[in-house]
Amino acid sequence: MQTGNRPRALLRAAGTGALAGLAGAGVMTAGEKVEQAFTGRPNSFVPARTLLTLLGRQPSDQDKSAVWNHVMHYGTAASLGALRGIWAVTGIRGATATAWHTVIRLGVDQTLENATGVGAPPATWPGRELAVDVVHKAVFSAATGLIAERALEPTLLSRRGRFSH
Repeated sequence: MQTGNRPRALLRAAGTGALAGLAGAGVMTAGEKVEQAFTGRPNSFVPARTLLTLLGRQPSDQDKSAVWNHVMHYGTAASLGALRGIWAVTGIRGATATAWHTVIRLGVDQTLENATGVGAPPATWPGRELAVDVVHKAVFSAATGLIAERALEPTLLSRRGRFSH
């Protein structure tokens, strides 16, 4: 690809990835609802409280806004989907990319939740809560990656920088 077309291709890939992220969030949400039907685990409103805190509000632990939950949930998904789209077009693909993306998704959530004081560090969570969160984020990353990789060919794959010299 010509150098002048690269920024345009990256922007297109980010947009495609953002859409893939929204779809991935839908898949994750459906999986969460199935899991909750079996486990009885209630909805978490930490995402809503995190976003409200980032917006300068001071939500209490009793605040349970489904709307703000969805805004945070899908906003994060679109943002991280854009990243996955860029990865797909530049050749960062497959199971390894899904594993990295899962870690990034978990890291973004935990950074925001803990920086705002709304969430507790995962090391303090009960094991089951941690496992459920990791599985759902892995589902998000797998679905997002599958969609992004099907929609985007690795047209910006570079062979430069493969060695340290």
